[in-house]
Amino acid sequence: MDYNDIRRLVKLVESSDISELEIAESENSKVRIVKHHPPVAGGVQVAQPQYYQAPAPLQMPHSVVPTTEYSTTGTTPVAAKPAVTLLEVLSPMVGTFYASPAPDRPPYAKVGDSIRVGQVLCIIEAMKLMNEIESEIAGRLVEIVAQNAHPVEFGQVLFRIDPNA
Repeated sequence: MDYNDIRRLVKLVESSDISELEIAESENSKVRIVKHHPPVAGGVQVAQPQYYQAPAPLQMPHSVVPTTEYSTTGTTPVAAKPAVTLLEVLSPMVGTFYASPAPDRPPYAKVGDSIRVGQVLCIIEAMKLMNEIESEIAGRLVEIVAQNAHPVEFGQVLFRIDPNA
């Protein structure tokens, strides 16, 4: 294919609704012409996928994050009693949160329960697989943050546990 043939192909693509043209005469002879349209004001733009590098792993177990109890009237720690350090159990995946093994069965854990390491706290359904989420800490269950049969995101707080109780 010579230079004039390529020029004719470029003009053909420019003057038509074709956005891409590829011609291969042989293994070593290939021409590809791509027409880029300028963005139109108010038009629809297609989002390009964004890639990121995952952050380095934390020093703590992946699903336990310390938190401090705060007063409901402001952002200062509660002064009447010493600050209670609660540990948050985070969702290790995206899925649907279930507090019990079946709708007619009792929940794995209730507020006020004593939790031991390795105890199943809930199930997260992801891609039709039921994943049991086990506690990595021992203590008293203070709060169940996630709602039963509702979706949860990766890193979302599921439970708050007081390790000192």
